[in-house]
Amino acid sequence: MMRGLEHLSYEERLRELGLVSLEKRKLRGDLINAYKYLKSGSLEGAKLFSVVPSNRTKGNGHKLEHRMFHLNMRKNFFTVRVTEHWHRLPREVVKSPSLEIFKSRLDAIPCNLL
Repeated sequence: MMRGLEHLSYEERLRELGLVSLEKRKLRGDLINAYKYLKSGSLEGAKLFSVVPSNRTKGNGHKLEHRMFHLNMRKNFFTVRVTEHWHRLPREVVKSPSLEIFKSRLDAIPCNLL
């Protein structure tokens, strides 16, 4: 604990120190992993998600459907947790050509949108 911040709430301490909550950092990591799965074209990624192209003007145009798992609940939780937030990402973030560009565009999104 930093001296002088003991009386502040968790959110106020984060704001004072210019940090992001653990929940937001975890979500960022999950979205980065989802991007890696989708861009790698690996069999593992295909087992986790399927991309549903959409011509709708609202949203990013790349909706994810998570596959249902009966045996490995850990994968199921990851896919359910990620798809909702993935759908909220702007098109320019989802269509990033590289992982580094994806990360920088993801970090530029206001926290309240995720």
